[in-house]
Formats: sequence, structure tokens, C-alpha cells
Amino acid sequence: MPRTVHQFPKTTAVIETGRLEKLHLGAQLYVSRDGQTLADAAFGEAQAGARMTPDSIPLWLSAGKPIAAVAIARFWESGQLDLDDAVVRFIPEFAAKGKQGVTIRHLLTHTAGIRWVEWSESWDTTIAQICDAPLEPRWIPGRTAGYHPFTTWYILGEIIRRLDPGHRSYEKFVAEEIFRPLGMTDCFFALSAETYRNLGSRIAPIEVTSQSNARRASFDTESGCAICLPGASGRGPARELGRFYEMFIARGRPLLTPQSVEAISARHRSGIFDITFKHIIDWGLGVIVNSAQYGDSVPYGFGPHASPRAFGHGGNQSSMALVDPEYGLVVIVIFNGMSGEEAHQRRMRATLGAVYEDMGLGKPEIRNPNDESNPKSE
Repeated sequence: MPRTVHQFPKTTAVIETGRLEKLHLGAQLYVSRDGQTLADAAFGEAQAGARMTPDSIPLWLSAGKPIAAVAIARFWESGQLDLDDAVVRFIPEFAAKGKQGVTIRHLLTHTAGIRWVEWSESWDTTIAQICDAPLEPRWIPGRTAGYHPFTTWYILGEIIRRLDPGHRSYEKFVAEEIFRPLGMTDCFFALSAETYRNLGSRIAPIEVTSQSNARRASFDTESGCAICLPGASGRGPARELGRFYEMFIARGRPLLTPQSVEAISARHRSGIFDITFKHIIDWGLGVIVNSAQYGDSVPYGFGPHASPRAFGHGGNQSSMALVDPEYGLVVIVIFNGMSGEEAHQRRMRATLGAVYEDMGLGKPEIRNPNDESNPKSE
């Protein structure tokens, strides 16, 4: 029998404590092991006055970044690109201002050196602005590392668009080639005004809760949801995002060969200090690989009990999608409150730790109450 959320008491307590502390209005939790659903649960409110349910549609933010990595891997499998191809092979205008040596691997490992270019509501305008941007000063592609929140995922999306025989938009390509085969029927990278309104109270917008007066995030409005950000605008129920991450460990490996899955989850960037996160973090191809060996303070880590093989991706102050092949485990946690980095890292570390402990896969942490870097549930 599938395990219900009532058999995740520690996890439930952490999530509910955060809700009482007004870190989030609500949350979704999805857990599966060896493809069997153990929890598909919701807590609190999707938006003021509307209950969060497992069918609510929250924003994933960067937890959706690996979707582009999978799309790129499919073109790699078909021989249409190589990971060490220069971006200019597909987007010649990208060569401007010293970027001719930047490769697809650099994009996927956040070592490209174009972190802070402005983006526009127009896809074509954004691509043009990124192509015209210079490398950051003293940046050596492939050797200097710093998380790129948006820019490189636009370029990956443009490579996908140009290689696709139909030149479909990124959101349409993903909907037809990734979401549809995996049964992710309520997932989107962009929402028309009509669709947004039809979804109504199922939408679970992110609130900025780190301030005294919580407010809806400016990017998660009806107009904001119409813009496709390939590295940040994916949204859908936690269980459907879980179907995507289950693909990495499912028998038969839908969408990808086992060799491609191994390539994505291998450490392509190891032991390098990330100048955006101010910490050493290891990366696969578009995914974070468990970096717990660098200390408990690793941002967007996988908690105290994940195996060294665990990988996945977090979303800014909100979500985490985790695959742990050693246990056949997939965990999706989505909070609809951006609580500030420090509070969120404590909240997520405690939540992920509790999931493992509730499943008997980890011992409770022995925490030093004087160590502020050690996340704790209060």
C-alpha cells in the first residue's frame, strides 16, 4: 500500500512549523521509492483563502533547470551536438565580445561567464542581449565558476529551438517532447492569460515572506507567467515534477539512455568555488551533485542523509527536487514562500532530513544549538 503523509510525522511537523512561522502559506510534498508513491501531500494554502491540494500548480523556479539539460542530452544522443561544441556552432552571433570559446558544457556547469545580462519579455530581444554581452572580467570559461540564474538557460533554449526541425518555442518543445511523454499534463513554462484565469485558485503563487509584509512575487503574476524563462518559469504539481525526476532512475529510462543519465549526474565540475553562492559546489550537466563533503553550509544541498550519489536542483528560496539513486528515492518539496536565504536553507535541510528519518534512512542529526549554520527545526 502507498504510504500516506501521516506516516511522515517528522516531515509534516517541519512543514507545519514553517507555516506557523509564516515562512510559507503552504507546501507540496511528493516522495517515491522505486517508482512507488509514498507521499503526495499538500499543506496550508495555495493562495490566500484557497487550500493547497496535490493538484495545485506552484512555481518550481530553478528546480526546472534540468529539463533543458535533458532536452540537450537528447540532441547529444542523436549526434546533433557534442557537449564540447562551441555555442557559436549553433548561434554564430554569440561569438561577440570574447565568447567564441564558450561551450555547451560551460553553459550546463555554470562556468560560461555571462551571469548578469538583463532579460526582456521578448525571447528574441533577450537572446540578442546575451549574445552581445561580454565575458565577465578575468573569467576563464570552464575554470571560473559562478551560478548563472537565467542567461545560459536562455542560450540552451535557443540551441534547442534552432536544432528542432520545427523550430518550436522552448515551452512548446518541452510540452510536446518531455511533459507529454511523461504524463505531466498540468505543467507549463508559460501561461496565456486565458489559461492562467481558467486555472484560478489552482495557481499557487510565490509570496515573498522574508519581509514584514508578505507580498506576491512580482514575477509570479498573470503577466509574469506569460513569459517563458527556461531556467525559472516551469510550474506544475509536485507529483508531476516527480515524474520527470523519476525518469532518471526508472527502468527503461524513458527519454534518455542509461549512458546519458550517467553523464548528466556525473561530476563535471568538482571542488571549484562558486563565486555566486560563495561556496564550493559540485555540478553535473545542469544538476547539482551532492556536495555535503564541503560542509553543512552548502547552499541548496540535499540534507544530512542523502547518499553521495544524490543529485537534483533547488529553486530560489522555495523548492527542491532530489534524486537519490542509492535508495531509488525521489523527493519533491515546494514551498510557496520565499523566506530569505538563511531561513530557507534551515527549512529545507530540516525537511529533507526529516523525510529520510521518517523512512528509516537516516539517524536524527545531533545539532549544536550554538551553531547558526546548522539548520534546525524550532
